[in-house]
Amino acid sequence: MLGWSVAFFLIALVAAVFGFTGIAAATAGIAKVLFFLFVVVFLVTLVMGVARRA
Repeated sequence: MLGWSVAFFLIALVAAVFGFTGIAAATAGIAKVLFFLFVVVFLVTLVMGVARRA
């Protein structure tokens, strides 16, 4: 599950780069939402993975 979170986080980063640089200005808002959504999902799964091992 952590692997999926990392993959989606990287996809959100790529979308954010395109959105923030004006290449796809219409999707900048969506990229920002996806970026922060996947940051939260990544952090939650990271904490859950660490807690599971402890």
